[in-house]
Amino acid sequence: MEDAIRAIAEPRRREILRLVWDAERPAGDIAAHFDVSRPAISQHLRVLREAGLVSERREGTMRLYRARPEGVAELRAYLDRFWEEGLATLKREAEREERKGRFRMITPSKRRTGGGPTGTGRTPGRKRPTRA
Repeated sequence: MEDAIRAIAEPRRREILRLVWDAERPAGDIAAHFDVSRPAISQHLRVLREAGLVSERREGTMRLYRARPEGVAELRAYLDRFWEEGLATLKREAEREERKGRFRMITPSKRRTGGGPTGTGRTPGRKRPTRA
């Protein structure tokens, strides 16, 4: 799974995945979408293939690439579990802090003002109380 995560960390590889998601494409066609050398694109394709995210098929001298939905599905399931666990932990901690009374929302009426942008210690648009 770490190989797949490392593979999609690079923006060009994510773009390559988008290109080959719906259709099989030859390496030359993929390379034509980028301003880098063909060997650089071949390296990116190799990383994606070794991570199980794309498949390679040879037809004569052409190499054709296509996204592997099952490889992408495994990566997505892993990331979904990662986020679900993290969000569940965050929710539990927030609820625990709220029960302790440590966590409270600060509403605009409870905010302190001081040294606002006007340099007067007042918030713009707010009038000073008048003294009788």
